[in-house]
Amino acid sequence: MTLWFVFAVMTAAAIFAVLLPLGLGARAASGGREVVVYKDQLAEIERDVETGLIGKVEAEAARVEISRRLLAAADQDSEAAVTPSLGLRRAAAVLALIGLPIVALAVYLPLGSPQLPDFPLTARAAPANGTQPLETLVSQVEQHLQKNPTDGRGWTVLAPVLARLGRTEDAIRAYRNMITYAGDGAAKRADLGEMITAAAGGVVTAEAKAEFERAHALEADEPKSNYYLGLAAEQDGRKDDAAGIWRAMLGKAPADAPWRPLVAAALGRVGGGEVPALPSEAMAAAKDMSADDRDTMIRGMVERLATRLKQNGDDVEGWLRLVRAYVVMGDLDKAKGALSDARQAVSGDAERLRQLNEGVKTFGLDG
Repeated sequence: MTLWFVFAVMTAAAIFAVLLPLGLGARAASGGREVVVYKDQLAEIERDVETGLIGKVEAEAARVEISRRLLAAADQDSEAAVTPSLGLRRAAAVLALIGLPIVALAVYLPLGSPQLPDFPLTARAAPANGTQPLETLVSQVEQHLQKNPTDGRGWTVLAPVLARLGRTEDAIRAYRNMITYAGDGAAKRADLGEMITAAAGGVVTAEAKAEFERAHALEADEPKSNYYLGLAAEQDGRKDDAAGIWRAMLGKAPADAPWRPLVAAALGRVGGGEVPALPSEAMAAAKDMSADDRDTMIRGMVERLATRLKQNGDDVEGWLRLVRAYVVMGDLDKAKGALSDARQAVSGDAERLRQLNEGVKTFGLDG
């Protein structure tokens, strides 16, 4: 209601602005050429009296006659001037009173948004919806940070987006600024080290390793830094050290840790032996579960193992564990399907295929 009241006041002001000149024009006296002539004649009589050209009696008679004619001319001019302008003023008044509101409504209703909330200047710099391309949004944030280079929150938002876009050098700079202006942290150091490693084509350089070591010092169980420290050991030829780092990670990891498949695959790559299925804490928790909850947990672990093997099919030990798990759960069809997938995955490597066939002999699936 407040908005429409404001509109009514604005409309009234506009109408008043139109009608005011018309009202002032009505009060203005009009005069024609005859009136001007008669006024000059009166002035001329006064001058003649002063110079003695005519007497006072003649002058008075002349004044009376000219004054009579002046009044008559003034009445005629007034009627001629006022009567037409009155009609025009009335027409203009009608247009102002009726036409202005109608035109205003006709324009506003299809184009205006009376229920639209306030849109402050700070919000206008942000996108109104999520339809803008990601590059456009990134450009807007970068422009903001050019003017406000110490905005730690801005760098925190920008850094992971640049990493996802593959702009590794820009991401490295953003992560450094994030640490400088938003505070240090293990995850931040690990992310910076990961970007430096990506820029080096996957090689854990001395600079990247230093960042992972800083992250490890801040938080000993930070998973990303520990994984890359193991990768650095592997790249240096220290496979036993790498296996030790990764086995320790898996021993402490929750059953649903999203990085378990990656670390398990890395451990298998360096010959680190069988991957721990669950940490001891999870095993202890499983003892206290109901049969249904324990079955759900086990099936979840098996499905995650199956997902990992679809991504890395060279892990013979992983395939054997998956087939064994399906046999133990009584899902013989899934066990046979997993065995078929395993043989197809290692069909190009005779040694792995031999190990697989030897391992499944005791499962009774080929009989």
